[in-house]
Amino acid sequence: MAETQATGWDHFPHEGDVGVRGHGDTLAEAFENAARALTSIIVPLDLVEQREVVTVTCEGSDPDYLLLDWLNAVIFEMATRGALFSGFTVEITGNGLRGEMRGEPVDVTRHEPSVEPKGATLTELRVAQGVDGRWVAQCVVDV
Repeated sequence: MAETQATGWDHFPHEGDVGVRGHGDTLAEAFENAARALTSIIVPLDLVEQREVVTVTCEGSDPDYLLLDWLNAVIFEMATRGALFSGFTVEITGNGLRGEMRGEPVDVTRHEPSVEPKGATLTELRVAQGVDGRWVAQCVVDV
């Protein structure tokens, strides 16, 4: 799996599904990296050109549910637009999130997508700040 130090994200195994985990100096950065981890289960990030921008807003009663809403918004936009995203910018204010996703339409020949994520789940859901001050944002994605 990916090296967390270099990428800010990694995966963890979970039966037939995939765990995605983002790390960051800020909560927003951890959410951005969790979205990168999500896309990377489909296709290597460096194959996705950042040609189009999609903006979404999300709300959650706490950071855990905000992460679920964010990742499910990414999955929804990928599915309905037939697109992949590799660039993410997140701003979090209170229980709200404004996110920008940058990517392009899926080119099956060039991207060769490996799986289709169905949804972010409550399984292994955790958003927390460690003793070192860094944030982690994770959950299992149904594929």
